[in-house]
Amino acid sequence: MNSFSIEERLALQDSVHRLLIAESDESAVRATMETPSGYDSKLWKQLADMGVVGLIIDEAHGGAGVGPMELELVMEEVGAALLCSPLLASGVLAAALLGALDDSEINDQLLPRIAEGSCIATVAMTGENGCWTKDGVAVSGQLVDGQWDLSGRASFVVHGQNADALLVIANTDEGLGAFVVESDAAGLSIAGLPTFDHTLRLAEITFEDVRAKHISARIPVWDAVSRALDIALVALAGEQAGAAKHCLSSTVDYAKTRIQFGRAIGSFQAVKHMAADLLLETESAISAARNAAARLAEGAEGTAQAVSLAAFACADAFVTTAATSIQMHGGIAFTWEHPAHLYLRRARADAQLLGSSSFHRERFIQQLGG
Repeated sequence: MNSFSIEERLALQDSVHRLLIAESDESAVRATMETPSGYDSKLWKQLADMGVVGLIIDEAHGGAGVGPMELELVMEEVGAALLCSPLLASGVLAAALLGALDDSEINDQLLPRIAEGSCIATVAMTGENGCWTKDGVAVSGQLVDGQWDLSGRASFVVHGQNADALLVIANTDEGLGAFVVESDAAGLSIAGLPTFDHTLRLAEITFEDVRAKHISARIPVWDAVSRALDIALVALAGEQAGAAKHCLSSTVDYAKTRIQFGRAIGSFQAVKHMAADLLLETESAISAARNAAARLAEGAEGTAQAVSLAAFACADAFVTTAATSIQMHGGIAFTWEHPAHLYLRRARADAQLLGSSSFHRERFIQQLGG
């Protein structure tokens, strides 16, 4: 794994910031989120060319080969811009899972295509309850005449309707197994799900004796899933922290210019107190996300606790900041036309995407006890 210097990380973050300012402003987000795919293929190619899609993929497979610290900084910009893309699904979760499973043949086939953006991959693991746990797996695999067939249903699959390749976690007679399924496989049915956040795409995928390619995992499959989830949780925490910071910044700017009773509302003591509380929320979220990324990159002691802490702290901070920013804007922010509404929807969706705050808070407490 490569490691960027601080200057290189900041330069990468600035490059992504500039690209998203130019290509993913509010009008672009609103236009993109109403398209069937929910992402802009041109911007997706630009992100791939910049190396963002293959950020955590090894250089041997066409990626940048960097780690969680660089990824977290990039995701802060993704959150600030409310980017509509399959980056979390393909460039983070799927890429991390393939890297952890470490099947050289499968990786040679998929990772270079994922890194260049020509193949969108995602992970199909959660059942109807949306739980990222062993018990939540609702797909089963059976070996028939030397070939694997999958049956069952995976739900809440991130960008499942846009995926070219599905990485499926399934129950087998030998325990959990990992498989690759092409999106056009016979017996596969993919249906989009309604989402509260219009910038997000989720799908329900039904398997009816679908032929799959088995992934030869070098470590237990659940260990690989856990590693991938840790990276994805750090990435999501970065997105939430970056989005929360943007919400606060735009709200403070509004408070400086909105005149009420002959004064800028930012001069009112109640508004100042709310802004101060949000500053604590956002700065704490950024610290939690960056700390989790650093510990994960170093394999330091307490990594698991740091990831769980970031998972619930950043989710809660984003929801709180987005909701409070609407209150501070007043009636105008309650309308669909105001961007604050979009951030609140992203905040509430992100807070459930890879497990609820309650789940990660409970896991954090258990890890401390352990």
